Amino acid sequence: MTHTEEKPYQCNQCDNTFSLNCNLIQHLRTHTWKKSKQCNQCDKTFSLNGNLIRHLGTHTGKKPYQCNQCDKAFLQNSVLITHIRTHIGEKPYQCNQCDNTFSLNCNLIQHLRTHTWKKSKQCNQCDKTFSLNGYLIRHLRTHTGEKPYQCNQCDKAFSKNNHLIRHQMTHTEEKPYQCNKCDKFFSEMIVLKDI
Repeated sequence: MTHTEEKPYQCNQCDNTFSLNCNLIQHLRTHTWKKSKQCNQCDKTFSLNGNLIRHLGTHTGKKPYQCNQCDKAFLQNSVLITHIRTHIGEKPYQCNQCDNTFSLNCNLIQHLRTHTWKKSKQCNQCDKTFSLNGYLIRHLRTHTGEKPYQCNQCDKAFSKNNHLIRHQMTHTEEKPYQCNKCDKFFSEMIVLKDI
Protein backbone atom coordinates (compact mmCIF):
# COMPACT_ATOMS: atom_id res chain seq x y z
CA MET A 1 0.00 0.00 0.00
CA THR A 2 1.12 3.50 -0.64
CA HIS A 3 0.62 5.27 2.69
CA THR A 4 -0.08 2.56 5.25
CA GLU A 5 0.20 -1.15 5.81
CA GLU A 6 -3.33 -1.51 7.15
CA LYS A 7 -5.42 -4.33 5.72
CA PRO A 8 -8.97 -4.03 7.05
CA TYR A 9 -10.54 -6.87 5.06
CA GLN A 10 -10.03 -10.13 6.95
CA CYS A 11 -10.88 -13.60 5.70
CA ASN A 12 -13.37 -15.35 7.98
CA GLN A 13 -11.79 -18.75 7.26
CA CYS A 14 -8.11 -18.00 7.87
CA ASP A 15 -5.84 -15.20 9.12
CA ASN A 16 -5.32 -13.55 5.74
CA THR A 17 -6.08 -9.85 5.53
CA PHE A 18 -6.31 -7.59 2.50
CA SER A 19 -6.13 -3.89 1.75
CA LEU A 20 -8.85 -4.16 -0.89
CA ASN A 21 -12.22 -5.91 -0.63
CA CYS A 22 -11.86 -7.21 -4.21
CA ASN A 23 -8.68 -9.06 -3.16
CA LEU A 24 -10.53 -10.63 -0.21
CA ILE A 25 -13.31 -11.81 -2.53
CA GLN A 26 -10.78 -13.37 -4.88
CA HIS A 27 -9.01 -15.02 -1.93
CA LEU A 28 -12.25 -16.49 -0.54
CA ARG A 29 -12.54 -18.53 -3.73
CA THR A 30 -9.41 -20.43 -2.74
CA HIS A 31 -11.33 -21.89 0.22
CA THR A 32 -14.37 -23.00 -1.77
CA TRP A 33 -13.21 -23.73 -5.31
CA LYS A 34 -11.27 -26.79 -6.25
CA LYS A 35 -8.69 -26.60 -9.00
CA SER A 36 -10.94 -28.12 -11.63
CA LYS A 37 -9.91 -26.35 -14.84
CA GLN A 38 -7.09 -28.31 -16.45
CA CYS A 39 -4.90 -27.18 -19.30
CA ASN A 40 -5.31 -29.47 -22.31
CA GLN A 41 -1.63 -29.03 -23.21
CA CYS A 42 0.02 -29.75 -19.86
CA ASP A 43 -0.93 -31.08 -16.44
CA LYS A 44 -1.51 -27.73 -14.72
CA THR A 45 -4.90 -27.07 -13.12
CA PHE A 46 -6.48 -23.78 -12.09
CA SER A 47 -9.29 -22.71 -9.78
CA LEU A 48 -10.27 -19.73 -11.95
CA ASN A 49 -11.18 -19.98 -15.62
CA GLY A 50 -9.45 -16.64 -16.28
CA ASN A 51 -6.19 -18.05 -14.94
CA LEU A 52 -6.52 -21.04 -17.26
CA ILE A 53 -7.15 -18.74 -20.25
CA ARG A 54 -4.09 -16.64 -19.37
CA HIS A 55 -2.05 -19.82 -18.95
CA LEU A 56 -3.15 -21.13 -22.37
CA GLY A 57 -1.61 -17.99 -23.87
CA THR A 58 1.78 -19.18 -22.62
CA HIS A 59 1.47 -22.22 -24.90
CA THR A 60 0.19 -20.39 -27.97
CA GLY A 61 2.10 -17.15 -27.54
CA LYS A 62 -1.04 -15.39 -28.77
CA LYS A 63 -1.62 -11.94 -27.29
CA PRO A 64 -4.70 -10.48 -28.94
CA TYR A 65 -4.68 -7.08 -27.22
CA GLN A 66 -2.13 -4.83 -28.97
CA CYS A 67 -1.14 -1.36 -27.72
CA ASN A 68 -1.55 1.19 -30.52
CA GLN A 69 1.23 3.39 -29.11
CA CYS A 70 4.03 0.84 -28.76
CA ASP A 71 4.78 -2.73 -29.77
CA LYS A 72 3.51 -4.39 -26.60
CA ALA A 73 0.64 -6.88 -26.69
CA PHE A 74 -1.28 -8.49 -23.85
CA LEU A 75 -3.35 -11.56 -23.11
CA GLN A 76 -6.04 -9.50 -21.35
CA ASN A 77 -7.83 -6.32 -22.42
CA SER A 78 -7.87 -5.01 -18.84
CA VAL A 79 -4.06 -5.19 -18.72
CA LEU A 80 -3.87 -3.32 -22.04
CA ILE A 81 -6.14 -0.55 -20.69
CA THR A 82 -3.94 -0.13 -17.63
CA HIS A 83 -0.84 -0.12 -19.85
CA ILE A 84 -2.25 2.61 -22.12
CA ARG A 85 -2.56 4.90 -19.11
CA THR A 86 1.24 4.81 -18.80
CA HIS A 87 1.46 6.46 -22.23
CA ILE A 88 -1.12 9.16 -21.72
CA GLY A 89 -0.69 9.77 -17.99
CA GLU A 90 -4.44 9.49 -17.48
CA LYS A 91 -5.47 9.62 -13.83
CA PRO A 92 -9.27 9.84 -13.87
CA TYR A 93 -9.84 8.96 -10.21
CA GLN A 94 -9.48 11.97 -7.88
CA CYS A 95 -9.52 11.96 -4.09
CA ASN A 96 -12.30 14.16 -2.72
CA GLN A 97 -10.25 14.99 0.38
CA CYS A 98 -6.96 16.07 -1.21
CA ASP A 99 -5.47 16.76 -4.65
CA ASN A 100 -4.18 13.24 -5.34
CA THR A 101 -5.31 11.54 -8.55
CA PHE A 102 -4.97 7.90 -9.60
CA SER A 103 -5.03 5.89 -12.80
CA LEU A 104 -6.89 3.01 -11.12
CA ASN A 105 -10.00 3.17 -8.94
CA CYS A 106 -8.62 0.53 -6.58
CA ASN A 107 -5.61 2.80 -5.91
CA LEU A 108 -7.97 5.66 -5.03
CA ILE A 109 -9.92 3.41 -2.64
CA GLN A 110 -6.68 2.32 -1.03
CA HIS A 111 -5.57 5.95 -0.69
CA LEU A 112 -8.89 7.08 0.83
CA ARG A 113 -8.25 4.86 3.82
CA THR A 114 -5.28 7.04 4.76
CA HIS A 115 -7.73 9.86 5.51
CA THR A 116 -10.05 7.81 7.73
CA TRP A 117 -8.05 5.20 9.63
CA LYS A 118 -7.35 5.83 13.26
CA LYS A 119 -4.66 3.85 15.00
CA SER A 120 -5.39 2.93 18.60
CA LYS A 121 -3.53 -0.28 19.53
CA GLN A 122 0.12 0.33 20.39
CA CYS A 123 2.87 -2.26 20.46
CA ASN A 124 4.50 -2.50 23.90
CA GLN A 125 7.91 -3.14 22.32
CA CYS A 126 8.08 -0.32 19.75
CA ASP A 127 6.22 2.83 18.71
CA LYS A 128 3.96 1.26 16.08
CA THR A 129 0.19 1.57 16.48
CA PHE A 130 -2.60 -0.39 14.80
CA SER A 131 -6.31 0.09 14.20
CA LEU A 132 -7.22 -3.54 14.90
CA ASN A 133 -6.05 -5.91 17.61
CA GLY A 134 -5.43 -8.63 15.02
CA TYR A 135 -2.89 -6.41 13.29
CA LEU A 136 -1.12 -5.81 16.60
CA ILE A 137 -0.98 -9.56 17.33
CA ARG A 138 0.49 -10.22 13.88
CA HIS A 139 3.00 -7.41 14.38
CA LEU A 140 4.11 -8.80 17.75
CA ARG A 141 5.36 -11.90 15.92
CA THR A 142 8.06 -9.71 14.35
CA HIS A 143 9.45 -9.24 17.87
CA THR A 144 8.98 -12.82 19.11
CA GLY A 145 9.94 -14.61 15.89
CA GLU A 146 6.90 -16.90 16.22
CA LYS A 147 6.03 -18.70 12.96
CA PRO A 148 2.85 -20.71 13.55
CA TYR A 149 2.04 -21.41 9.88
CA GLN A 150 3.94 -24.52 8.70
CA CYS A 151 4.12 -25.65 5.08
CA ASN A 152 2.93 -29.25 4.73
CA GLN A 153 5.24 -29.88 1.76
CA CYS A 154 8.56 -28.63 3.15
CA ASP A 155 10.07 -27.44 6.42
CA LYS A 156 9.40 -23.73 5.98
CA ALA A 157 7.23 -21.86 8.51
CA PHE A 158 5.76 -18.36 8.40
CA SER A 159 4.49 -15.73 10.79
CA LYS A 160 1.53 -14.89 8.51
CA ASN A 161 -0.89 -17.31 6.88
CA ASN A 162 -0.96 -15.31 3.63
CA HIS A 163 2.83 -15.76 3.39
CA LEU A 164 2.34 -19.52 3.73
CA ILE A 165 -0.31 -19.53 0.98
CA ARG A 166 1.98 -17.49 -1.30
CA HIS A 167 4.83 -19.89 -0.55
CA GLN A 168 2.68 -22.94 -1.32
CA MET A 169 2.18 -21.59 -4.84
CA THR A 170 5.89 -22.23 -5.41
CA HIS A 171 5.16 -25.93 -5.00
CA THR A 172 2.31 -25.88 -7.55
CA GLU A 173 4.06 -23.45 -9.94
CA GLU A 174 0.76 -21.64 -10.55
CA LYS A 175 1.42 -18.04 -11.64
CA PRO A 176 -1.87 -16.11 -11.73
CA TYR A 177 -0.47 -12.56 -11.65
CA GLN A 178 0.48 -10.89 -14.95
CA CYS A 179 2.65 -7.79 -15.17
CA ASN A 180 0.94 -4.95 -17.05
CA LYS A 181 4.28 -3.75 -18.43
CA CYS A 182 5.51 -7.04 -19.86
CA ASP A 183 4.06 -10.43 -20.66
CA LYS A 184 5.46 -12.29 -17.66
CA PHE A 185 3.39 -14.11 -15.03
CA PHE A 186 4.29 -14.41 -11.35
CA SER A 187 3.19 -16.54 -8.42
CA GLU A 188 3.30 -13.51 -6.11
CA MET A 189 1.74 -10.10 -6.68
CA ILE A 190 4.50 -8.51 -4.60
CA VAL A 191 7.02 -9.33 -7.36
CA LEU A 192 5.10 -7.00 -9.69
CA LYS A 193 5.70 -4.06 -7.35
CA ASP A 194 9.47 -4.56 -7.65
CA ILE A 195 9.48 -4.46 -11.46
